[in-house]
Amino acid sequence: MLQGLTHLAREARAWTFGEARNILARLLRVRLDSDAERDLAATLIAADKWGELFSTFPALARPVIFQCGYGASGLPHLGTFGEAARPTMVRTAFRALTDDAIATRLLVVSDDMDPLRKIPGNVPNHAMLEEDREKPVTSVRDPFGEYDSFGAHNNARARAFFDSFGFDYEFVSATDSYRSGRYDEVLRRVLERFEAVQAIMLPTLGDARRATYSPFMPISPKSGRLLQTPTLERDVDRGTIVFADEDGTLTEVPVTGGYVKLTWRPDWAARWVALGVDYEMSGKDLVDSIRISSRICKALGGEPPETFTYELYMDEQNQKISKSKGNGLTMEEWLRYGSPESLEYYMFTSPKSAKRLYFDVIPKATDEYIQHLEAYNRARAEGWNSANPLDSPVWSVCQGQPPAKASPVSFTLLLNLVSVAGAADKTLLWGFLSRYLPGATPQSEPMLDRLADYAINYYEDFVLPAKRFRPPTDQERAAFADLAARLKALPANCTDAEAIQNQVYEAGKAGGFEPLRSWFQALYEVLLGQSQGPRFGSFAAIFGLANTIGLIETALNAPG
Repeated sequence: MLQGLTHLAREARAWTFGEARNILARLLRVRLDSDAERDLAATLIAADKWGELFSTFPALARPVIFQCGYGASGLPHLGTFGEAARPTMVRTAFRALTDDAIATRLLVVSDDMDPLRKIPGNVPNHAMLEEDREKPVTSVRDPFGEYDSFGAHNNARARAFFDSFGFDYEFVSATDSYRSGRYDEVLRRVLERFEAVQAIMLPTLGDARRATYSPFMPISPKSGRLLQTPTLERDVDRGTIVFADEDGTLTEVPVTGGYVKLTWRPDWAARWVALGVDYEMSGKDLVDSIRISSRICKALGGEPPETFTYELYMDEQNQKISKSKGNGLTMEEWLRYGSPESLEYYMFTSPKSAKRLYFDVIPKATDEYIQHLEAYNRARAEGWNSANPLDSPVWSVCQGQPPAKASPVSFTLLLNLVSVAGAADKTLLWGFLSRYLPGATPQSEPMLDRLADYAINYYEDFVLPAKRFRPPTDQERAAFADLAARLKALPANCTDAEAIQNQVYEAGKAGGFEPLRSWFQALYEVLLGQSQGPRFGSFAAIFGLANTIGLIETALNAPG
């Protein structure tokens, strides 16, 4: 599927391919020992001699590890989804760049051993959660009563959505990794190089925290809570630390076996070392953490991964989306109003720009995805000429396999058709669509059929409650009458959107509207009850000339 694209991937301008090239450069830098070896490897790669490359440099044949983290202390949101979506896109680009010759793995790590510090506002049983505050989330009781723990509940929800999108990933529980021995070697190394870690961490902390800081957070054998407490003694040979429990009792525990957890930045560094991570993406708020964790990673004998910093998503109030606040969209909410592809497209675009993640972005994202898919398929039909198919967002969104057909009708147009027709069920909507697209059926136009469901849901929940019709002004009334007359002069069965749009323009110009966009705003506000709308000619072509004329005349006859 992703083979034979190396020459295109080398020139692709999409940000995902820039990242793929950075990862490949990192492999040469980290896995080879000299500039001479790197030069030879680069020559073999340029010649697509992968077999010779791997026989000469077996280290380059090891799988490339992509990793993303998920905080399991709250219900997953769309930012969580993006944690897996974007690395998957980069992974796809890397596979194309390397002719799919180098194995890759995506690890989705749940930070489910983190303490529950803030109780999310969007879950029940706060009193129970308050009793479990500061315990690892996999030791916090599930407020929904469905799983063994709150962490297990959130992990299950996140995995279900990752699975529904078809991500190819391996789920890694931090709790399991600490308890099973997967992190044992690196935990012993942190104990061994305790002073080096402290030297990196202490200058980053305030005075009060610096006085008590240790990279190890032991779990109290008595309360089960994770403690931020000084390490009083260390025994490297035995692999243990001594700390004062909450009641002051001196307690010795091993650093392995799940008795302690590392604090955030050492934990991140240790994970890179233990899992052999080559690539990770993170938000702008973690830039300092990346820098500090990279230093710790090197102190532990590892090599930090290639990293990418993306901007954060904001809610409708331009506040950062937070699991504990429960603000912003959930994945379920987006998928009620928009397709999975539109969501992934929104994740793909402009990752270094801050973007709102709220309901009103869904129609625009959906239509932009459709437009890019149409352009991709046109270029494909024309033999690409000088275009690079890998530059299209839909190539990355669809993991190299964009569908051969887009929707012939935009989501915005469908929304307005639903609005005017009052089409609460899809059968009525398809009555209009099949007249405009002779022979079209839900089976022959599956993307359009799915969009119809989304449009009905979106209209009922957001458009209908906000509708505000107004009567036309005298100037608008005269222009509406002129437009009705012009439309009546067209053939009764006309579905030529351009011909209809031309008459709309002419009526607006004849009516003296300056600028002309004020004419279209009047059409939307008077006829549709909203300040924005679709290209009016396309709308009238689908809705039907007779219906459109009737809509205008109803507005003209309404009491002023």
